[in-house]
Parts: sequence; C-alpha cells; structure tokens
Amino acid sequence: MELKRGDKVAVLDDVLEGYVLKTEAGTVYIETTDGFEMEFAKEELVKIETPIEDLSDDIDFEKVLAEKKLPPKPKSQRIKPKERNLPPMEVDLHIEKLTSSSRGMNNFDMLNLQMETAKRQLEFAMRKRIQKVVFIHGVGEGVLKAELDFLLGRYDNLKFYDADYQRYGLGATEVYFFQNA
Repeated sequence: MELKRGDKVAVLDDVLEGYVLKTEAGTVYIETTDGFEMEFAKEELVKIETPIEDLSDDIDFEKVLAEKKLPPKPKSQRIKPKERNLPPMEVDLHIEKLTSSSRGMNNFDMLNLQMETAKRQLEFAMRKRIQKVVFIHGVGEGVLKAELDFLLGRYDNLKFYDADYQRYGLGATEVYFFQNA
C-alpha cells in the first residue's frame, strides 16, 4: 500500500487518525485530527478512506452489482394434507410388477419371489431409517397377506396394520418402524 500526501490513515495499535503530511524512507509523518504532528513506520498505518475519483477507474461497478444480486428464492409448494401423510416408500408385491414373465413359475415360486422381495425391501427400509413402508399385496385369496403378516410378526422394532382404505382398499399393509432413541 502506497501512502501519499493527503491520504486519511489510522494507527493500527492506537486510537489515532490523521492525514499524511509527507513520507520519507519508510517513515510517514501525519497530522492527527487533534492537530498534532507525529511520525510512524509505514507498517503501523492503514489507509482508511479512498477518494471516489480513485475508485471509479479500478472498479467495474456492473460486476460488483451482479455479485450483490441474490438468486431468486425457490417458490415453496403447498402440500395437500392427504399428501403429507403418504408413506415415503411403497412396495408393490404383485407378481407382474416383480418379473417380466411368470411363465413356468408355479404358485410356490411366485410366493417365494414375493416374500424375498418383501424381506429385502424391509431390510432396506430399516438400514435407511425409513419410518413408514406400504406393502401392496392385493386382495386375492389372502395367502400373500398371511405370509407377510407372519414375516412382519418376527420383528420387534415395528408395528403393522392395514394401510389407508381410501387409497389402497383392503390390499395393502402399512409398516411403521420404531426409531431407536
């Protein structure tokens, strides 16, 4: 920082301000605001005011204004009360959703595939700490629902019950995981 005659300066280690009178080989002579003439090393002073004429040549005001503009705030979306209570995870256990073709599979194979999928998704939800999961099993004869109830009954850290009737009818079970404190 180069100081020249007329620059307003402040002393770093003291509560003094003044104007530069002259500089000689690292020593700066200032006149304080109280009217006293004092000398300081150049390193002890800091320039505190720059005339506006000096600023206009060095600064691109358009760039400064562009930096100051804040990005627009994202609009908040209204969530309907029905959507607030939707579970974050749904698992459809219908066989046509799990495999491209059930050709050649007997009922036992289909039930095994459905139960393996349910168990894998249940473990995933526990690992990711997802609090609610809905398993869509359909109505049918109730075999898949009974097997699902048996599987879920083996876990201690959850409760399960019929899912929202308006949304799923009788063909879904909702699982709620208790989060460890």
